[in-house]
Amino acid sequence: MTSNPLYVALDTPDLERALMLARSLSAAVGGIKLGLEFLSAHGPDGLRRLIDEGLPVFADVKFHDIPNTVAGAARALSGLGVGIFNVHASGGVAMMRAAKEATLGTAVPAKVLAVTVLTSLGPQELARVGQGMKVEEQVVRLAALAQEAGLDGVVCSPREIAAVRNACGSNFLIVTPGIRPKGAELGDQVRVMTPGEAVQAGADILVIGRPLTAAKDPVAVARSLLLEIGVGSS
Repeated sequence: MTSNPLYVALDTPDLERALMLARSLSAAVGGIKLGLEFLSAHGPDGLRRLIDEGLPVFADVKFHDIPNTVAGAARALSGLGVGIFNVHASGGVAMMRAAKEATLGTAVPAKVLAVTVLTSLGPQELARVGQGMKVEEQVVRLAALAQEAGLDGVVCSPREIAAVRNACGSNFLIVTPGIRPKGAELGDQVRVMTPGEAVQAGADILVIGRPLTAAKDPVAVARSLLLEIGVGSS
């Protein structure tokens, strides 16, 4: 687990709101996650604005294409100064390896994670898209491929943390969305845990969106979550 494992998900097309949240939470979270909603609205310029705020940035881009195309995108993104970005593990070992290798020529190579199974997917939806094995088995299979490709870690739901840790070892980064404090609405997430449960299971970074960004006092909520997982705010 990192010294402050909380990353706030700024899933908004509103640049000023994203900047306001990043500034207000800068002393209470360990980083920020920017997803496709923000990146589609503001592109590299918006990404640079958030990077300039000084918090580590996780660009949640989920690249999935042929290796050469993903390599070019990975090189450009790492060159912007993001700390972490991700690709879909289902793109295969060659694609994942190309993404990682493309970052190595940049000034500060980004960490590259593999998305395993989206936290919005349960067993029935997984079966409908032709993946008939159990969710945990599929996540571990994809995590092993990501490790083979030289990636730094994976994104998986809290429910698969322990299985991935057991399969891939202590140095493999595990980033978990689907974090919900006790009593919070689930929204479109299916496989969830509380922050304390996820850290106990072995998560390194917890990505938390609406429970923070929709709160009346996001800083107070962030600090309460840090107390729950047993670390002090930065």
